[in-house]
Parts: sequence; structure tokens; C-alpha cells
Amino acid sequence: METAQWKMDGVSLGPNSEAVTLKWENATFFSLEFNGTLFHGEVIENRMEEGKLLIKLNHRVFEISKDGPLDELIASLGLDKPKVRKLKQLKAPMPGRVVGVAVSVGSEVQPGDPLLTLEAMKMENVLKAEGTGTVKSIAVTPQQVVEKGEVLIEFE
Repeated sequence: METAQWKMDGVSLGPNSEAVTLKWENATFFSLEFNGTLFHGEVIENRMEEGKLLIKLNHRVFEISKDGPLDELIASLGLDKPKVRKLKQLKAPMPGRVVGVAVSVGSEVQPGDPLLTLEAMKMENVLKAEGTGTVKSIAVTPQQVVEKGEVLIEFE
């Protein structure tokens, strides 16, 4: 059976017979001993559904990826693309006051883009896009008080 191929910063690591000891402190922090040298690590970003990790070892950041035997077939079928949903509306997740709007009508948004800031219980919450879309209309203005479930932004 063919085994997975690991890459670090895009460079193939190849089969490794060196002794490596990995000890997890919790879900984020770990210690790694390689050839007698101890490295302290932290998982910065976990994107295992894409076969990638962003880690920090002794203050240096690395992207780790894994290419398995089925990855080429999955990519050729187009199944390796992350699913992104099309936005329809942004509704207020809680009652609060709109502090600011970060988009305008016609703006194209991608997942993670800030849309607006909502103050609730003296805390400012930045509401971000959870999909893609183009802003069709903005139903609120800064300083406006909104109720939970109220439509804030509509998308095309």
C-alpha cells in the first residue's frame, strides 16, 4: 500500500528513518524531539479537511501538508475544492446597536470578510461573511438598534 507524502513549506520530506518523538501538551501545544534537539511547537491553524496545518516551531512558522495516494484522483475530479455557500442575508445574531458597517452596496465578499460591527452587552462583535456574495442592500445604519433575527444586509 502506498503511504502519504508529507511536505513542509512546500518541500517534500521524503521517507524519514530518523527518530522523532512527539508529545502533546494539549490540543494546541506540543514538544518534538528530532535527532536529540528539542523543539517547542504550537498549532496556529488547523485545516486538516484540506490536509494542511500551520505550526510554529521555536518561533518559526511552517505550513505542513500531506499528499496521500488518493489526493491526485480527488483533485482530478474537482472534489478538493472547499465548499463555499452563497450568502442570501445577514441577520442579527443578538439584539444590539450597529457600531459600523464595513461594506457598501455592490461590494463582493468572501468568507471571513468583516461585514459590520454590532455592540451587545458593552462588547463589540465583528460579524464576518460565512460565504460569498455581492451586497444587494444594507438595511441598517450606524447607531441603529436592532433586534435578534432582524435582517441587516441582503446579498445577490
